[in-house]
Amino acid sequence: MEIMMQIQFNRRLKALLLIFLVAGSLAQAEERRPNILFFFADDWGRYASIYANADKPSLNDVISTPNIDRIGREGVVFENAFVPVASCGPCRASLATGRYFWNCGSGAFLNGRASDWKGHDNPMQSLPKFGDLIRESGYYAQKSVKTFAFNPSPLPKAMRAQAKVGYERYGLYVGEAKDQAERKKRHDEIVENCRQEIQRVLTSRPKKQPFFFVFGSINIHRPYTPDSGKDLWGIEPDALQGLLPKFLPDAHDVRRDFSDYLGEVLALDLMLGTMLEELEASGELDNTVVVLSGDHGIPGVPRGKTNCYDLATRVPLLVRWPKGIPSGRRVEDFVSVMDMGPTLLELSETKVPAAMDGRSFLPQLTSEKSGWIDPGRNSVIIGRELHFHNARPGNVPYPMRAIRTKDHLYIRNFKPERWPMGDPYDAAKLTEREALYKMGLATKPAYRDLDGSLTKAWMMSRREEPGDTELFHQTMHPRPSQELYDLKNDPDQLVNLAANPEHATVLTTLRGRVDKVMNATSDPRMKDAFDRLPWVDSTKP
Repeated sequence: MEIMMQIQFNRRLKALLLIFLVAGSLAQAEERRPNILFFFADDWGRYASIYANADKPSLNDVISTPNIDRIGREGVVFENAFVPVASCGPCRASLATGRYFWNCGSGAFLNGRASDWKGHDNPMQSLPKFGDLIRESGYYAQKSVKTFAFNPSPLPKAMRAQAKVGYERYGLYVGEAKDQAERKKRHDEIVENCRQEIQRVLTSRPKKQPFFFVFGSINIHRPYTPDSGKDLWGIEPDALQGLLPKFLPDAHDVRRDFSDYLGEVLALDLMLGTMLEELEASGELDNTVVVLSGDHGIPGVPRGKTNCYDLATRVPLLVRWPKGIPSGRRVEDFVSVMDMGPTLLELSETKVPAAMDGRSFLPQLTSEKSGWIDPGRNSVIIGRELHFHNARPGNVPYPMRAIRTKDHLYIRNFKPERWPMGDPYDAAKLTEREALYKMGLATKPAYRDLDGSLTKAWMMSRREEPGDTELFHQTMHPRPSQELYDLKNDPDQLVNLAANPEHATVLTTLRGRVDKVMNATSDPRMKDAFDRLPWVDSTKP
Protein backbone atom coordinates (compact mmCIF):
# COMPACT_ATOMS: atom_id res chain seq x y z
CA MET A 1 0.00 0.00 0.00
CA GLU A 2 2.79 2.38 0.93
CA ILE A 3 4.52 1.67 -2.35
CA MET A 4 1.30 2.40 -4.30
CA MET A 5 0.76 5.64 -2.36
CA GLN A 6 4.35 6.67 -3.01
CA ILE A 7 3.92 5.99 -6.76
CA GLN A 8 0.70 8.03 -6.84
CA PHE A 9 2.40 10.84 -4.92
CA ASN A 10 5.33 10.85 -7.31
CA ARG A 11 2.96 10.97 -10.29
CA ARG A 12 1.07 13.90 -8.80
CA LEU A 13 4.30 15.68 -7.99
CA LYS A 14 5.53 15.21 -11.54
CA ALA A 15 2.21 16.46 -12.89
CA LEU A 16 2.37 19.54 -10.69
CA LEU A 17 5.96 20.19 -11.68
CA LEU A 18 4.98 19.85 -15.33
CA ILE A 19 2.14 22.32 -14.85
CA PHE A 20 4.45 24.80 -13.14
CA LEU A 21 7.08 24.37 -15.85
CA VAL A 22 4.53 24.90 -18.63
CA ALA A 23 3.01 27.88 -16.83
CA GLY A 24 6.47 29.30 -16.26
CA SER A 25 7.38 28.82 -19.91
CA LEU A 26 4.15 30.47 -21.03
CA ALA A 27 4.71 33.35 -18.65
CA GLN A 28 8.25 33.80 -19.93
CA ALA A 29 7.02 33.58 -23.52
CA GLU A 30 4.35 36.18 -22.73
CA GLU A 31 6.98 38.48 -21.23
CA ARG A 32 9.20 38.00 -24.27
CA ARG A 33 6.44 39.07 -26.64
CA PRO A 34 6.78 42.82 -27.16
CA ASN A 35 4.10 45.47 -27.12
CA ILE A 36 3.23 46.94 -30.52
CA LEU A 37 2.46 50.60 -31.22
CA PHE A 38 1.38 51.00 -34.83
CA PHE A 39 1.35 54.72 -35.63
CA PHE A 40 -0.50 54.77 -38.95
CA ALA A 41 -1.27 58.25 -40.29
CA ASP A 42 -3.85 59.21 -42.89
CA ASP A 43 -2.38 60.70 -46.10
CA TRP A 44 1.23 60.66 -44.81
CA GLY A 45 3.58 60.36 -47.73
CA ARG A 46 7.35 59.84 -47.53
CA TYR A 47 8.08 63.02 -45.59
CA ALA A 48 10.39 63.22 -42.57
CA SER A 49 13.77 64.82 -42.12
CA ILE A 50 15.39 61.39 -41.86
CA TYR A 51 14.54 60.91 -45.55
CA ALA A 52 16.50 64.03 -46.56
CA ASN A 53 19.39 63.29 -48.93
CA ALA A 54 22.20 65.78 -49.43
CA ASP A 55 22.66 64.56 -53.00
CA LYS A 56 18.98 64.92 -53.91
CA PRO A 57 17.31 68.13 -52.71
CA SER A 58 13.70 67.51 -51.64
CA LEU A 59 10.91 68.80 -49.43
CA ASN A 60 12.39 66.77 -46.59
CA ASP A 61 15.19 69.36 -46.44
CA VAL A 62 12.88 72.04 -45.00
CA ILE A 63 11.38 70.09 -42.08
CA SER A 64 12.72 68.68 -38.82
CA THR A 65 11.00 65.61 -37.34
CA PRO A 66 13.15 64.55 -34.35
CA ASN A 67 10.71 61.98 -32.97
CA ILE A 68 10.09 60.26 -36.28
CA ASP A 69 13.83 60.37 -36.93
CA ARG A 70 14.51 58.77 -33.56
CA ILE A 71 12.53 55.69 -34.53
CA GLY A 72 14.62 55.31 -37.68
CA ARG A 73 17.91 56.20 -36.02
CA GLU A 74 17.38 53.70 -33.19
CA GLY A 75 15.76 51.13 -35.48
CA VAL A 76 15.46 50.63 -39.22
CA VAL A 77 14.40 52.92 -42.09
CA PHE A 78 12.83 51.35 -45.16
CA GLU A 79 13.73 53.28 -48.29
CA ASN A 80 11.27 51.50 -50.61
CA ALA A 81 7.97 51.19 -48.79
CA PHE A 82 4.82 51.47 -50.92
CA VAL A 83 1.07 51.13 -50.54
CA PRO A 84 -0.86 48.59 -52.65
CA VAL A 85 -3.38 51.31 -53.55
CA ALA A 86 -3.28 55.07 -52.93
CA SER A 87 -6.78 55.42 -51.50
CA CYS A 88 -7.40 55.17 -47.76
CA GLY A 89 -10.30 52.68 -47.61
CA PRO A 90 -8.88 50.09 -50.03
CA CYS A 91 -5.38 50.46 -48.59
CA ARG A 92 -6.68 49.83 -45.08
CA ALA A 93 -8.71 46.84 -46.26
CA SER A 94 -5.57 45.42 -47.82
CA LEU A 95 -3.61 46.16 -44.65
CA ALA A 96 -6.19 44.52 -42.38
CA THR A 97 -6.48 41.34 -44.44
CA GLY A 98 -3.00 41.04 -45.94
CA ARG A 99 -4.68 40.65 -49.33
CA TYR A 100 -4.50 42.62 -52.55
CA PHE A 101 -7.22 45.25 -52.34
CA TRP A 102 -9.01 43.85 -55.38
CA ASN A 103 -9.85 40.70 -53.43
CA CYS A 104 -11.33 42.57 -50.46
CA GLY A 105 -14.93 42.72 -51.71
CA SER A 106 -16.62 45.92 -50.61
CA GLY A 107 -13.26 47.06 -49.21
CA ALA A 108 -11.83 47.39 -52.73
CA PHE A 109 -13.38 50.85 -53.12
CA LEU A 110 -13.13 53.96 -50.97
CA ASN A 111 -16.82 53.95 -50.09
CA GLY A 112 -17.69 50.34 -50.88
CA ARG A 113 -21.27 49.80 -49.78
CA ALA A 114 -21.89 46.50 -48.01
CA SER A 115 -25.60 46.98 -48.82
CA ASP A 116 -24.76 46.48 -52.51
CA TRP A 117 -23.41 43.04 -51.66
CA LYS A 118 -26.70 41.51 -50.57
CA GLY A 119 -26.93 38.13 -52.22
CA HIS A 120 -23.18 38.13 -52.93
CA ASP A 121 -20.27 36.75 -50.95
CA ASN A 122 -18.44 39.76 -49.50
CA PRO A 123 -14.85 38.73 -48.72
CA MET A 124 -14.29 41.78 -46.54
CA GLN A 125 -16.70 40.34 -43.99
CA SER A 126 -15.24 36.83 -43.93
CA LEU A 127 -11.50 37.33 -44.40
CA PRO A 128 -9.43 37.03 -41.19
CA LYS A 129 -8.07 40.36 -39.95
CA PHE A 130 -4.56 40.33 -38.55
CA GLY A 131 -5.52 42.61 -35.63
CA ASP A 132 -8.11 40.06 -34.49
CA LEU A 133 -5.57 37.27 -34.73
CA ILE A 134 -3.09 39.21 -32.61
CA ARG A 135 -5.80 39.88 -30.02
CA GLU A 136 -6.82 36.22 -29.96
CA SER A 137 -3.20 35.21 -29.40
CA GLY A 138 -3.18 36.99 -26.05
CA TYR A 139 -2.59 40.66 -26.80
CA TYR A 140 -4.59 43.52 -25.33
CA ALA A 141 -5.74 45.23 -28.55
CA GLN A 142 -6.97 48.81 -28.84
CA LYS A 143 -7.40 51.36 -31.62
CA SER A 144 -8.01 55.09 -31.85
CA VAL A 145 -9.14 57.61 -34.48
CA LYS A 146 -8.90 56.33 -38.10
CA THR A 147 -7.55 52.79 -38.23
CA PHE A 148 -8.68 49.59 -39.98
CA ALA A 149 -10.87 46.52 -39.51
CA PHE A 150 -10.38 44.53 -36.30
CA ASN A 151 -12.22 44.25 -33.01
CA PRO A 152 -10.47 45.72 -29.96
CA SER A 153 -10.33 44.04 -26.56
CA PRO A 154 -13.13 44.84 -24.11
CA LEU A 155 -12.32 47.75 -21.84
CA PRO A 156 -12.49 47.27 -18.06
CA LYS A 157 -15.67 48.77 -16.61
CA ALA A 158 -13.70 51.44 -14.77
CA MET A 159 -12.18 52.61 -18.04
CA ARG A 160 -15.27 52.69 -20.23
CA ALA A 161 -16.17 56.23 -19.25
CA GLN A 162 -12.69 57.31 -20.35
CA ALA A 163 -12.71 55.33 -23.59
CA LYS A 164 -13.33 58.40 -25.71
CA VAL A 165 -10.38 60.73 -25.48
CA GLY A 166 -11.13 64.26 -26.61
CA TYR A 167 -9.11 64.65 -29.78
CA GLU A 168 -8.63 67.54 -32.13
CA ARG A 169 -6.89 67.81 -35.51
CA TYR A 170 -3.89 70.02 -34.93
CA GLY A 171 -3.93 72.58 -37.74
CA LEU A 172 -7.70 72.96 -37.94
CA TYR A 173 -7.92 73.41 -34.16
CA VAL A 174 -4.82 75.36 -33.21
CA GLY A 175 -4.79 77.35 -36.45
CA GLU A 176 -8.22 78.84 -35.77
CA ALA A 177 -7.22 80.28 -32.36
CA LYS A 178 -7.98 83.99 -31.91
CA ASP A 179 -4.69 84.94 -30.24
CA GLN A 180 -1.40 83.50 -28.97
CA ALA A 181 -2.82 82.62 -25.54
CA GLU A 182 -5.62 80.58 -27.07
CA ARG A 183 -3.19 79.04 -29.54
CA LYS A 184 -0.98 77.81 -26.68
CA LYS A 185 -4.02 76.47 -24.81
CA ARG A 186 -5.17 74.52 -27.86
CA HIS A 187 -1.64 73.25 -28.51
CA ASP A 188 -1.44 71.97 -24.93
CA GLU A 189 -4.81 70.25 -25.32
CA ILE A 190 -3.53 68.35 -28.35
CA VAL A 191 -0.45 67.22 -26.44
CA GLU A 192 -2.52 66.16 -23.45
CA ASN A 193 -5.00 64.28 -25.61
CA CYS A 194 -2.18 62.28 -27.18
CA ARG A 195 -0.75 61.59 -23.75
CA GLN A 196 -4.10 60.27 -22.58
CA GLU A 197 -4.37 58.04 -25.64
CA ILE A 198 -1.32 55.99 -24.68
CA GLN A 199 -2.00 56.23 -20.93
CA ARG A 200 -5.42 54.68 -21.48
CA VAL A 201 -3.83 51.66 -23.11
CA LEU A 202 -1.15 51.29 -20.45
CA THR A 203 -3.56 51.52 -17.53
CA SER A 204 -6.51 49.55 -18.90
CA ARG A 205 -4.68 46.40 -19.98
CA PRO A 206 -4.37 43.48 -17.55
CA LYS A 207 -1.04 43.53 -15.75
CA LYS A 208 1.90 42.47 -17.94
CA GLN A 209 -0.32 41.58 -20.89
CA PRO A 210 1.36 42.85 -24.07
CA PHE A 211 -0.60 45.49 -25.95
CA PHE A 212 -1.29 46.07 -29.63
CA PHE A 213 -2.35 49.69 -30.13
CA VAL A 214 -3.14 51.31 -33.47
CA PHE A 215 -3.21 55.11 -33.51
CA GLY A 216 -4.46 56.67 -36.73
CA SER A 217 -3.97 60.42 -36.85
CA ILE A 218 -6.10 62.27 -39.41
CA ASN A 219 -4.61 65.76 -39.21
CA ILE A 220 -2.62 65.37 -42.45
CA HIS A 221 -5.89 64.77 -44.30
CA ARG A 222 -7.43 67.86 -45.85
CA PRO A 223 -8.75 70.46 -45.27
CA TYR A 224 -6.02 72.62 -43.69
CA THR A 225 -6.22 76.02 -42.08
CA PRO A 226 -4.81 78.32 -44.81
CA ASP A 227 -1.15 79.22 -44.19
CA SER A 228 -1.00 77.11 -41.02
CA GLY A 229 2.33 75.69 -42.18
CA LYS A 230 3.88 79.13 -42.01
CA ASP A 231 1.92 80.55 -39.08
CA LEU A 232 2.16 77.54 -36.76
CA TRP A 233 5.42 75.92 -37.83
CA GLY A 234 7.45 78.62 -39.55
CA ILE A 235 7.62 76.80 -42.92
CA GLU A 236 8.06 79.63 -45.42
CA PRO A 237 6.38 78.66 -48.71
CA ASP A 238 9.15 80.19 -50.78
CA ALA A 239 11.70 77.99 -48.99
CA LEU A 240 10.13 75.20 -51.05
CA GLN A 241 11.07 76.83 -54.33
CA GLY A 242 12.79 74.35 -56.63
CA LEU A 243 11.81 71.37 -54.44
CA LEU A 244 8.34 70.54 -55.80
CA PRO A 245 7.85 67.63 -58.21
CA LYS A 246 8.54 68.77 -61.77
CA PHE A 247 5.03 67.95 -62.97
CA LEU A 248 3.62 70.69 -60.71
CA PRO A 249 3.87 74.45 -61.26
CA ASP A 250 6.48 75.91 -58.92
CA ALA A 251 4.16 78.75 -57.99
CA HIS A 252 3.83 80.57 -54.66
CA ASP A 253 0.27 79.35 -54.07
CA VAL A 254 1.22 75.72 -54.73
CA ARG A 255 4.15 76.11 -52.33
CA ARG A 256 1.71 77.52 -49.74
CA ASP A 257 -0.34 74.36 -50.11
CA PHE A 258 2.67 72.10 -49.59
CA SER A 259 3.78 74.23 -46.63
CA ASP A 260 0.46 73.55 -44.88
CA TYR A 261 0.80 69.83 -45.62
CA LEU A 262 4.32 69.69 -44.22
CA GLY A 263 3.13 71.56 -41.14
CA GLU A 264 0.76 68.70 -40.42
CA VAL A 265 3.69 66.28 -40.71
CA LEU A 266 5.39 68.29 -37.95
CA ALA A 267 2.20 68.04 -35.89
CA LEU A 268 2.34 64.30 -36.39
CA ASP A 269 5.89 64.31 -35.05
CA LEU A 270 4.69 66.20 -31.97
CA MET A 271 1.97 63.62 -31.32
CA LEU A 272 4.39 60.74 -31.66
CA GLY A 273 6.87 62.40 -29.32
CA THR A 274 4.24 62.70 -26.61
CA MET A 275 3.45 58.99 -26.84
CA LEU A 276 7.13 58.05 -26.77
CA GLU A 277 7.57 60.14 -23.61
CA GLU A 278 4.79 58.23 -21.87
CA LEU A 279 6.11 54.85 -22.96
CA GLU A 280 9.57 55.80 -21.73
CA ALA A 281 8.24 57.04 -18.39
CA SER A 282 6.36 53.77 -17.91
CA GLY A 283 9.45 51.70 -18.66
CA GLU A 284 7.73 50.10 -21.66
CA LEU A 285 9.39 51.86 -24.57
CA ASP A 286 12.26 49.46 -25.16
CA ASN A 287 9.93 46.46 -25.11
CA THR A 288 7.56 48.10 -27.58
CA VAL A 289 7.80 47.64 -31.32
CA VAL A 290 7.08 51.12 -32.67
CA VAL A 291 5.97 51.07 -36.32
CA LEU A 292 5.41 54.28 -38.29
CA SER A 293 3.75 54.45 -41.70
CA GLY A 294 0.98 56.04 -43.77
CA ASP A 295 -1.81 54.94 -46.09
CA HIS A 296 -0.70 56.97 -49.18
CA GLY A 297 0.79 60.25 -50.31
CA ILE A 298 -0.34 63.87 -50.39
CA PRO A 299 -4.01 64.56 -51.24
CA GLY A 300 -5.36 67.30 -53.47
CA VAL A 301 -2.30 67.33 -55.74
CA PRO A 302 -2.21 65.94 -59.29
CA ARG A 303 -0.32 62.62 -59.41
CA GLY A 304 -0.67 62.36 -55.63
CA LYS A 305 -3.40 60.42 -53.80
CA THR A 306 -5.46 57.98 -55.98
CA ASN A 307 -2.67 57.48 -58.55
CA CYS A 308 0.12 54.94 -59.12
CA TYR A 309 2.98 57.42 -59.31
CA ASP A 310 5.55 57.67 -56.51
CA LEU A 311 4.02 60.85 -55.08
CA ALA A 312 0.92 58.77 -54.34
CA THR A 313 2.30 55.36 -53.42
CA ARG A 314 5.67 55.80 -51.71
CA VAL A 315 5.28 56.07 -47.94
CA PRO A 316 7.43 56.18 -44.81
CA LEU A 317 8.16 52.98 -42.92
CA LEU A 318 10.30 53.09 -39.79
CA VAL A 319 10.46 50.48 -37.02
CA ARG A 320 12.16 50.52 -33.61
CA TRP A 321 12.56 47.72 -31.04
CA PRO A 322 15.94 47.66 -29.29
CA LYS A 323 15.47 44.12 -27.99
CA GLY A 324 15.05 42.59 -31.43
CA ILE A 325 15.89 45.10 -34.19
CA PRO A 326 19.51 46.17 -34.78
CA SER A 327 19.64 49.96 -34.94
CA GLY A 328 20.93 52.51 -37.41
CA ARG A 329 20.09 50.62 -40.59
CA ARG A 330 18.54 51.66 -43.90
CA VAL A 331 17.03 48.84 -45.93
CA GLU A 332 16.48 48.96 -49.70
CA ASP A 333 14.25 45.86 -49.99
CA PHE A 334 10.79 46.62 -51.38
CA VAL A 335 7.98 46.39 -48.84
CA SER A 336 4.22 46.86 -49.25
CA VAL A 337 1.91 48.05 -46.50
CA MET A 338 0.04 44.82 -47.30
CA ASP A 339 3.03 42.99 -45.75
CA MET A 340 2.44 44.56 -42.35
CA GLY A 341 -0.05 41.95 -41.12
CA PRO A 342 2.12 38.89 -41.81
CA THR A 343 5.11 40.69 -40.26
CA LEU A 344 3.38 41.66 -37.02
CA LEU A 345 1.79 38.22 -36.77
CA GLU A 346 5.19 36.55 -37.00
CA LEU A 347 6.70 39.04 -34.59
CA SER A 348 3.93 38.34 -32.06
CA GLU A 349 4.39 34.57 -32.54
CA THR A 350 0.97 34.22 -34.16
CA LYS A 351 0.25 31.95 -37.11
CA VAL A 352 -0.03 33.71 -40.46
CA PRO A 353 -3.08 32.61 -42.53
CA ALA A 354 -2.07 30.92 -45.76
CA ALA A 355 -4.60 33.05 -47.67
CA MET A 356 -2.63 36.26 -47.09
CA ASP A 357 -0.88 37.69 -50.17
CA GLY A 358 1.48 39.82 -48.11
CA ARG A 359 4.94 38.57 -47.15
CA SER A 360 6.54 39.08 -43.77
CA PHE A 361 9.54 41.42 -43.71
CA LEU A 362 10.61 40.20 -40.25
CA PRO A 363 13.93 38.96 -41.70
CA GLN A 364 14.64 42.54 -42.83
CA LEU A 365 13.80 43.82 -39.35
CA THR A 366 16.01 41.40 -37.46
CA SER A 367 18.94 41.37 -39.89
CA GLU A 368 22.09 43.26 -38.97
CA LYS A 369 22.61 44.31 -42.59
CA SER A 370 21.76 47.50 -44.43
CA GLY A 371 21.05 47.97 -48.12
CA TRP A 372 19.64 45.03 -50.06
CA ILE A 373 19.02 42.01 -47.82
CA ASP A 374 16.78 39.82 -49.99
CA PRO A 375 17.37 40.31 -53.74
CA GLY A 376 13.95 38.74 -54.35
CA ARG A 377 12.19 41.71 -52.75
CA ASN A 378 12.76 43.88 -55.80
CA SER A 379 9.27 45.14 -56.66
CA VAL A 380 5.75 45.88 -55.49
CA ILE A 381 2.41 45.59 -57.30
CA ILE A 382 0.09 48.59 -57.08
CA GLY A 383 -3.38 49.31 -58.40
CA ARG A 384 -6.52 51.36 -58.22
CA GLU A 385 -10.22 51.10 -58.98
CA LEU A 386 -12.93 53.44 -57.66
CA HIS A 387 -12.21 56.41 -55.42
CA PHE A 388 -14.91 59.11 -55.35
CA HIS A 389 -18.13 57.24 -56.20
CA ASN A 390 -19.59 59.64 -58.79
CA ALA A 391 -16.39 61.01 -60.27
CA ARG A 392 -17.57 59.72 -63.67
CA PRO A 393 -20.99 59.14 -65.24
CA GLY A 394 -22.31 55.74 -64.21
CA ASN A 395 -20.08 55.72 -61.09
CA VAL A 396 -17.45 53.73 -62.99
CA PRO A 397 -13.86 53.34 -61.71
CA TYR A 398 -10.59 54.34 -63.27
CA PRO A 399 -8.81 50.95 -63.23
CA MET A 400 -5.03 50.77 -63.05
CA ARG A 401 -2.45 48.09 -62.24
CA ALA A 402 1.24 48.86 -61.90
CA ILE A 403 4.59 47.47 -60.89
CA ARG A 404 7.33 49.52 -59.26
CA THR A 405 10.91 48.22 -59.38
CA LYS A 406 14.19 49.90 -58.53
CA ASP A 407 14.65 51.15 -62.08
CA HIS A 408 11.16 51.38 -63.60
CA LEU A 409 7.52 52.16 -63.04
CA TYR A 410 5.07 50.44 -65.40
CA ILE A 411 1.38 51.38 -65.34
CA ARG A 412 -1.49 49.83 -67.25
CA ASN A 413 -4.59 52.02 -67.65
CA PHE A 414 -7.38 49.61 -68.54
CA LYS A 415 -9.87 52.29 -69.58
CA PRO A 416 -7.81 55.07 -71.17
CA GLU A 417 -10.93 56.73 -72.55
CA ARG A 418 -11.97 57.64 -68.99
CA TRP A 419 -10.75 60.70 -67.12
CA PRO A 420 -8.22 59.59 -64.47
CA MET A 421 -9.06 62.34 -61.98
CA GLY A 422 -12.76 62.26 -62.76
CA ASP A 423 -14.78 63.97 -65.47
CA PRO A 424 -14.44 67.76 -65.84
CA TYR A 425 -18.24 68.11 -65.60
CA ASP A 426 -18.95 71.85 -65.32
CA ALA A 427 -15.35 72.94 -64.77
CA ALA A 428 -15.53 75.19 -67.84
CA LYS A 429 -18.01 77.43 -66.04
CA LEU A 430 -15.55 78.16 -63.24
CA THR A 431 -13.58 81.04 -64.64
CA GLU A 432 -13.44 83.52 -61.79
CA ARG A 433 -10.30 83.15 -59.72
CA GLU A 434 -11.99 83.78 -56.36
CA ALA A 435 -14.65 81.16 -57.08
CA LEU A 436 -11.91 78.66 -57.80
CA TYR A 437 -10.19 79.29 -54.47
CA LYS A 438 -13.44 78.72 -52.67
CA MET A 439 -13.89 75.56 -54.68
CA GLY A 440 -10.56 74.40 -53.28
CA LEU A 441 -12.30 73.38 -50.07
CA ALA A 442 -14.40 70.72 -51.80
CA THR A 443 -13.92 67.93 -54.31
CA LYS A 444 -16.79 69.23 -56.43
CA PRO A 445 -17.68 70.32 -59.01
CA ALA A 446 -14.94 68.86 -61.23
CA TYR A 447 -12.21 66.23 -61.25
CA ARG A 448 -13.72 64.66 -58.13
CA ASP A 449 -11.01 62.04 -57.63
CA LEU A 450 -8.68 64.92 -56.78
CA ASP A 451 -9.40 66.28 -53.31
CA GLY A 452 -10.24 69.96 -53.07
CA SER A 453 -7.10 72.02 -52.48
CA LEU A 454 -5.37 75.29 -53.15
CA THR A 455 -3.19 73.48 -55.71
CA LYS A 456 -6.25 72.16 -57.53
CA ALA A 457 -7.88 75.58 -57.56
CA TRP A 458 -4.72 77.29 -58.79
CA MET A 459 -4.16 74.79 -61.60
CA MET A 460 -7.78 74.95 -62.73
CA SER A 461 -7.69 78.74 -62.76
CA ARG A 462 -4.65 78.72 -65.05
CA ARG A 463 -5.37 75.68 -67.20
CA GLU A 464 -5.50 77.86 -70.32
CA GLU A 465 -2.44 79.96 -69.48
CA PRO A 466 0.71 79.51 -71.60
CA GLY A 467 3.20 77.37 -69.73
CA ASP A 468 0.58 75.86 -67.42
CA THR A 469 -1.62 74.18 -70.02
CA GLU A 470 0.87 71.38 -70.65
CA LEU A 471 1.20 70.50 -66.94
CA PHE A 472 -2.56 70.56 -66.51
CA HIS A 473 -3.05 68.29 -69.50
CA GLN A 474 -0.32 65.89 -68.40
CA THR A 475 -1.69 65.44 -64.90
CA MET A 476 -5.46 65.77 -65.36
CA HIS A 477 -6.40 64.65 -68.88
CA PRO A 478 -6.90 61.07 -70.18
CA ARG A 479 -3.78 58.91 -70.30
CA PRO A 480 -2.52 56.25 -72.72
CA SER A 481 -3.23 52.59 -72.05
CA GLN A 482 0.36 51.98 -70.91
CA GLU A 483 2.99 54.07 -69.18
CA LEU A 484 6.66 53.26 -68.60
CA TYR A 485 9.15 55.44 -66.78
CA ASP A 486 12.93 55.13 -66.43
CA LEU A 487 13.43 56.16 -62.82
CA LYS A 488 17.18 56.61 -62.98
CA ASN A 489 16.95 59.25 -65.69
CA ASP A 490 13.43 60.48 -64.96
CA PRO A 491 12.70 60.35 -61.20
CA ASP A 492 9.68 62.66 -61.60
CA GLN A 493 8.10 60.22 -64.09
CA LEU A 494 7.54 62.77 -66.83
CA VAL A 495 8.65 60.96 -70.00
CA ASN A 496 6.45 58.01 -70.97
CA LEU A 497 8.60 55.43 -72.79
CA ALA A 498 5.83 52.88 -73.40
CA ALA A 499 5.81 53.50 -77.16
CA ASN A 500 9.60 53.64 -77.45
CA PRO A 501 10.90 50.53 -79.30
CA GLU A 502 14.15 50.67 -77.32
CA HIS A 503 12.20 49.87 -74.15
CA ALA A 504 9.86 47.25 -75.61
CA THR A 505 11.57 44.35 -73.83
CA VAL A 506 11.35 46.05 -70.44
CA LEU A 507 7.69 46.90 -71.03
CA THR A 508 6.82 43.33 -72.06
CA THR A 509 8.62 41.89 -69.05
CA LEU A 510 6.98 44.21 -66.54
CA ARG A 511 3.54 43.80 -68.04
CA GLY A 512 4.01 40.04 -67.82
CA ARG A 513 4.82 40.33 -64.12
CA VAL A 514 1.66 42.35 -63.54
CA ASP A 515 -0.45 39.87 -65.53
CA LYS A 516 1.04 36.97 -63.57
CA VAL A 517 -0.05 38.43 -60.24
CA MET A 518 -3.50 39.34 -61.56
CA ASN A 519 -4.01 35.78 -62.81
CA ALA A 520 -2.61 34.14 -59.68
CA THR A 521 -4.97 36.17 -57.47
CA SER A 522 -8.03 35.97 -59.76
CA ASP A 523 -8.21 39.73 -60.03
CA PRO A 524 -11.84 40.65 -60.92
CA ARG A 525 -10.55 43.34 -63.29
CA MET A 526 -9.58 40.59 -65.76
CA LYS A 527 -13.32 40.23 -66.47
CA ASP A 528 -14.20 43.90 -65.93
CA ALA A 529 -16.25 42.82 -62.91
CA PHE A 530 -15.48 46.06 -61.10
CA ASP A 531 -17.66 47.98 -63.57
CA ARG A 532 -20.90 46.40 -62.33
CA LEU A 533 -22.66 45.10 -59.24
CA PRO A 534 -21.88 44.27 -56.53
CA TRP A 535 -19.02 46.76 -56.81
CA VAL A 536 -20.74 49.46 -58.87
CA ASP A 537 -24.40 50.37 -59.16
CA SER A 538 -24.57 52.62 -62.20
CA THR A 539 -28.23 53.49 -61.49
CA LYS A 540 -27.43 55.34 -58.26
CA PRO A 541 -26.57 59.04 -58.29
